[in-house]
Amino acid sequence: MALNKESAEKIVANFGKNEKDTGATEVQIALLTERINQLTNHCKQFKKDKSGQRGLLILVGKRRRMLKYIQRTNLEGYRKLIKELGLRK
Repeated sequence: MALNKESAEKIVANFGKNEKDTGATEVQIALLTERINQLTNHCKQFKKDKSGQRGLLILVGKRRRMLKYIQRTNLEGYRKLIKELGLRK
């Protein structure tokens, strides 16, 4: 379920200021989005995996709180991030 190292490094490079910038809110949201997408596909395949569904809901809640934070602090960055990740169509 976890992201592999190469995909995580690519996401950090795309959304961070540099390759070591893993703490930025934009990077964390992008990493959470990738994990959510993987877990969504898993839950579609294994419908009785209730712990997987619970984990998915926890991740969605975390991402929602982080999106709320970035919307409050940096509205233009929020709009750019939403567009790049393809959220809120």
